[in-house]
Amino acid sequence: MEHKLITLADQVMERIEKDILSGKYQKGELLNELRISEDLNVSRTPVREALKRLLQEHLLEETAKGLKVVGITREDMLDFYRIRSFVEPMAAERCAKNISEEALAEIREAIDMQEYYLDKQEKENADYSEKIKDCDSLFHELIYKNCGSNALMDTLLPIHKKMTKYRKASVRSNSRAKESIAEHNEIYQALVLRDETAVAAVMRKHIANAEAHVAVTEV
Repeated sequence: MEHKLITLADQVMERIEKDILSGKYQKGELLNELRISEDLNVSRTPVREALKRLLQEHLLEETAKGLKVVGITREDMLDFYRIRSFVEPMAAERCAKNISEEALAEIREAIDMQEYYLDKQEKENADYSEKIKDCDSLFHELIYKNCGSNALMDTLLPIHKKMTKYRKASVRSNSRAKESIAEHNEIYQALVLRDETAVAAVMRKHIANAEAHVAVTEV
């Protein structure tokens, strides 16, 4: 089995990217090598490489004053949903054809954990949106990784990741979180039945409902 070497620059990029996508670094905020290297307690070389990659990912842009956080705009997010509405049902169809019993069990567990954290969120009147969002991420990533297509997986994984802040805001709403979990259960049942047509239809509905909710949600 091949193992990808994770460099320090990779780790630094992942951390900065997470902080941008979660909203820790706000749109318009200026970032520089010295500040990041001090925050992360690393040398400036891996930070320089990480910032260069994030510039290529369009999460940062160059200005006269330095690198400015662009992040993900609402317009970007709506475009991501439109792309997903075309591509993700295709991945779900392929997944219904290719998925193993072991992978189905992992998807079932991801949904069960979503239900567990939503129950805690309701009973404790607390915010478990980060946990619910992480379970949602795992659910979708398992479908991408088990669809049997690297092209579909490589298209969908980065898009889903870039929508982090908006997806988290969405699942703070107990009503939308419940709907989302119900839709995940429908997708799971279609996968169990290996019903390619049904799983594509439910996935399309799931994405449309998520887009409709996020479009009117304050982030």
